[in-house]
Amino acid sequence: MKLVQFLMMIISLSCFSQENIALKGKITSAGKPVPFTHISIEGSSKGTSATINGDYLLEVEPGTYTLKVQAVGFKTKTLTISTSNYTDKNLGIELDEDMLGLDNVVISATRNRVNVKKTPVVVNVLSPKLFNATQSIAVAESLNYQPGVRVETNCQNCGFTQVRLNGLDGSYTQVIINSRSVFSALNSVYGLEQIPTSILDRIEVVRSGGSALYGSNAIAGTVNIITKDPVLNSWEVSSNFGLIDGKTADRTFNANTSVVSEDLNSGITVYGLKRDRDSYDANDDGFSEITELTNTSLGTKSFLKPNENSKITLDLTALEEYRRGGDRLYLAPHLTDITEELNHNTIMGGITYEISNDAKTNNFSVYASGQHTDRKSFYGGLGGGRTKQDSITAANAYGNTDDLALLFGVQFTRHFKNNDVLTVGTEYNINSTEDNISGYNRYIDQEVHSLGTFAQYEWKPTAQFTALVGSRLDYVNVEGDYHIQQVKRTSKIDQTVLSPRFTVLYNFAENWRFRGGYARGFRAPQAFNEDLHISSVGGEPQFVILSKNLETEYSNAFTASFNYSNNFKKLQTNFLLEGFYTDLENPFTSVSTGASLPNGSILEEVRNGSGAYVAGANFELGISPSSKFTFQMGGTLQQSKYRENQVLFEADGSNAAETDIVIQDFVRNPSVYGYLNTNWKVLEESSIDITGTYTGKMTIPLVISDNGFLQLNESNPFYDLNLKLNHHIDLSESFQLNIFGGLKNIFNSYQNDFDTGATRDSDYIYGPSQPRTFFFGIKFGNLHD
Repeated sequence: MKLVQFLMMIISLSCFSQENIALKGKITSAGKPVPFTHISIEGSSKGTSATINGDYLLEVEPGTYTLKVQAVGFKTKTLTISTSNYTDKNLGIELDEDMLGLDNVVISATRNRVNVKKTPVVVNVLSPKLFNATQSIAVAESLNYQPGVRVETNCQNCGFTQVRLNGLDGSYTQVIINSRSVFSALNSVYGLEQIPTSILDRIEVVRSGGSALYGSNAIAGTVNIITKDPVLNSWEVSSNFGLIDGKTADRTFNANTSVVSEDLNSGITVYGLKRDRDSYDANDDGFSEITELTNTSLGTKSFLKPNENSKITLDLTALEEYRRGGDRLYLAPHLTDITEELNHNTIMGGITYEISNDAKTNNFSVYASGQHTDRKSFYGGLGGGRTKQDSITAANAYGNTDDLALLFGVQFTRHFKNNDVLTVGTEYNINSTEDNISGYNRYIDQEVHSLGTFAQYEWKPTAQFTALVGSRLDYVNVEGDYHIQQVKRTSKIDQTVLSPRFTVLYNFAENWRFRGGYARGFRAPQAFNEDLHISSVGGEPQFVILSKNLETEYSNAFTASFNYSNNFKKLQTNFLLEGFYTDLENPFTSVSTGASLPNGSILEEVRNGSGAYVAGANFELGISPSSKFTFQMGGTLQQSKYRENQVLFEADGSNAAETDIVIQDFVRNPSVYGYLNTNWKVLEESSIDITGTYTGKMTIPLVISDNGFLQLNESNPFYDLNLKLNHHIDLSESFQLNIFGGLKNIFNSYQNDFDTGATRDSDYIYGPSQPRTFFFGIKFGNLHD
């Protein structure tokens, strides 16, 4: 018996003394190191990350393992190895570029980090590679390159833009910054042109109501603008010079730098932009079609890891922008016929504290974000008149706007052993807006408080099937006073709304995925982005006000899609076909009342429509046979209709020639639109980017009388094609240079029927945002493209 015990002790000591094997080597791609690659062992929580030079070390017990190797911008690689083969030699791992972004990690679909292939909701990612290919200076210039997404300019005088998702206008889209909803209605008026792409890590777009957990306004979808994280020690400087129509200058200067500690436990990135653009007059009538613009943006993002299980992230961005359009821009605004002049000073930022347990199965975060904008404005002018009253009104058309948005929230995520995920959280949102223009006796004082609680369960019974069941309960309180001349409105909303969401993902065959879902959404009566913008029509301002007894708008959104993606060795392919249907109950609609105010201003009123729907299909195709060539294209077929004829202009009976104008199709909504994105590396260091968008025919209202009477025009289709040439030079291992140039809107497919003169309808603008534009520039730093 003692002999048996002795033998067992010897065997156990032998097993205990068995040493771990150190797997080590370098992660590379095309011979260059891939820093911070994550290497994990499937079926366990064990893993490690490569250093800035691509070197890694992973200690494991002897045996056979399946390793998963992941890095941003590269295809995920899995390999099965036996430690006995690497006791005395390194394990080098070569990664291939993910040219189509099929292995991106996104957060907008589930509020957690998930591989884009495994999300139950379709998520499109716009990366710096696309920003560079399209030479996009601001967010507004890049969003068109996704199916179902269209950015349009809505004002000749000030350049007001909005992003439409799946046929719905901008107020239905939830724009969020770093996953936080502090991008207010006021920011939405000009903010897409104010945020430079140079400070962005990526933009994630979720179409339709699948993003309902982010808030009540995400009926059409969510645009998540994510700023750069400090990843490695780097610096970069770039400058771009553009000539709009070959004569109007647009100058941009960018700089950014990042510093990360050697232990990767802290880091900071700092970035800045300076843009200076002259105004552009397309038809030589003395009135601008593209605004004069100066923009200065400064920002920082940093992180600190107190230990392996916690992280603190801080981001802060300051934007200062001046824009002006109209005529005689060298004069004081009140001495001109038309001027829209805006001075914005915006500060936005946030802080997040995350903590998890050792097994990484429980994750808790608490966060706070905020945004404050101070806007000085002038909407007005003499309107072609020179009377004493014209001068008095113009001199008092200066306004002040103060806008504050705050968000406080907590979120808890539990990862179960069967791969199910539970996410719960609570957010409290405050938005306070005060807008005052004394000359028009126009005043908006609005405060919105929203307490939202959300919960979702990600059920994964098999590797092929995922169901995401969630809901958001919102308590919304709106108190608003809206005054224009003698017209006064108030909004007092106090309601609680439950917004459920259900989506499924089914891998019914190898590399084939079906996704389907339903989401409920709502919008409480309040002033949205269009309501905070003032148009110029007939030489007079046009205001928007809420009607009496405006009721809450509800939506029911349905989506279904088929997606195929596969890697045939180096060949990457991706195809998506997605159908969508959104039903709107009590939709908010703007009606021109046909009656002018005592000072001659035109009034539009927001009313509830009888019901509406948008329906259509998005498609997307991507092919990349190698790292030298990428082809992507996508498009949308859609229709947007009211269930009953909707009044667009309401005649007041003062003019017998004017009658009500009714519509059934949404205006400014093409039934067909799409995009193209192609990159070709002609030589190892030289590349050509061909990008473009197509916009089909659409109905555009044109105001033709001083009381707002409309004429409905049909626009021609537009092809907006761009060409960019880029040459990369490695001056040393740590210093690279890029020289680039090209043409935007090569065929000069630009609107040619602008309204003219002091009495023009400034909203009558459509098509590409600028005519043929030449650009060239230089970028240098220590980053490889």
